[in-house]
Amino acid sequence: MTMTTQELAMEGEKHLEETIEAAFQIISAMNDELCNPSLWSTSATASSTNGAALISADEAPHQSESGGGGGGGGGSGNSALDEASLRYKNSVTSLRAVLAAIPSSQKAAKVSETENGLETPEEEEEIENLEEQALSLRKEIAEKNVHVKELIDKFRQLIADISTWQSPCSV
Repeated sequence: MTMTTQELAMEGEKHLEETIEAAFQIISAMNDELCNPSLWSTSATASSTNGAALISADEAPHQSESGGGGGGGGGSGNSALDEASLRYKNSVTSLRAVLAAIPSSQKAAKVSETENGLETPEEEEEIENLEEQALSLRKEIAEKNVHVKELIDKFRQLIADISTWQSPCSV
């Protein structure tokens, strides 16, 4: 059964809200990690042993966006961050699927209406409005993804700075 464009738009809005909530949970989990001094020394040890200045748990959101790597952040054991990253990945995937289904739903509706001769000017206007809403949702998703990436990069830099401050000074 194919869903109508309006049903897809409502489902897309639900997935967009889930994506935003998961992104907020990622940021909250990262904030909790930054506020927990016991994790700082772990990250400093991890960065000094492998030469990297970044904590691998931060990479989970970037992996999910690029379609790579499943699930967790290695090493920090931050299940809240891992869970939020997984939720973010799943909600973005669902949202993309809904957005991809909208054009085919519209085409199916047009074919059906054309065959039955049911399309009215009001319906055409509504279809145009829904197409504009879908485009607007796509743009909003892109903007929010850019914003989330910027925030994650800032957190990554902050964690790297903290790791540097926590590392022992060599004389």
